[in-house]
Amino acid sequence: MKLLLRFSFLLLVLGLSFTACKKAPKGVDAKTTAATNDAATANANDKMFNITEGQLQWTGTKVGGQHSGTVKVKGGEVAASNGQISAGTVDIDMSSITVTDLKAGDGKEKLEGHLNAEDFFNTAAYPMATFKVTSTSGSGTSTSITGDLTIKGITKSITFPANVAMAGDKISVVSPSFKINRTEWDVKYGSGLIGTAKDKIIHDEIGLVLSLTGQAK
Repeated sequence: MKLLLRFSFLLLVLGLSFTACKKAPKGVDAKTTAATNDAATANANDKMFNITEGQLQWTGTKVGGQHSGTVKVKGGEVAASNGQISAGTVDIDMSSITVTDLKAGDGKEKLEGHLNAEDFFNTAAYPMATFKVTSTSGSGTSTSITGDLTIKGITKSITFPANVAMAGDKISVVSPSFKINRTEWDVKYGSGLIGTAKDKIIHDEIGLVLSLTGQAK
């Protein structure tokens, strides 16, 4: 009886672990719609900031595990006043994609090469992604940002929450984790949409955290 109970408990633990690994990344679903192609303009009293540092932290999940990493923000600018953003452009260096949960020699280089390849983001042909603010609401910790995100030459409008902090000649913008559906930008490797076997599926949702710092011009 004890042996049977232990075996049943082991099956339960393994089952729960397997189920957990099948979950998509955590985060708010970023509302995705057709691109507006209508970038917002700065207000007369706004201060302009050059983006001096930033990154996107990403998390991708699959049946059986997950990987995480970063992509560098190369530059851009933000217009804001009193903790409220009115306009902005963010330039993202897709060729800088890095895997942070694997060590060198432990599959890190192979995965980074695959993410850069045509199967995924095809960074040789599309080295840059951009995000252009089209509208915002709220301010400070209650900011909501809408803008056109272009990846692989495809542009979609997304909306996500953010925390905007201004102090003197500096600004920081940090989002909580939010999710986009990568297939909207023709990144379909391992997706169930193309008939991938259930035990090899990579979830369509990518978890993202955006962080930026800027210096007044």
